Amino acid sequence: MAEELNPKQFAPYVPKKGEKYMSDRQKAHFRSILENLKAELMQDIERTVHTMQDEATVFADPNDRASQETDIAIELRNRDRERKLIKKIEDTIGLIDSGDYGYCSGCGDEIGLKRLEARPTASLCVNCKTLEEVREKQFAK
Repeated sequence: MAEELNPKQFAPYVPKKGEKYMSDRQKAHFRSILENLKAELMQDIERTVHTMQDEATVFADPNDRASQETDIAIELRNRDRERKLIKKIEDTIGLIDSGDYGYCSGCGDEIGLKRLEARPTASLCVNCKTLEEVREKQFAK
């Protein structure tokens, strides 16, 4: 689930006719999505910790031990991504509280409800995100 949010479990937001962008209703909708995603990630992390404690076995065979260590390393890397995503979710909730949520941090334009439905932690509009990705590709070569 790391970096891939699953807002599809929530009913899509349908704005009322003439409703102002980032109204209190819209902010409450996205806050609910973000808080539920955060809770889900926290449960995954807790479940992993308990599983790793329960399955702490010392294998005599070096191949089995190496396999177990690889599995643990992969799991820890996934949980680290989820930890970073939780931080991003908390920062995004802070943007809702400050009234800055839903606006591009690059150009200040509206990000758009559909983009926020797909990625509630989005901080850039489609145009700024596309430009950022093009720049990343140019510098990666």
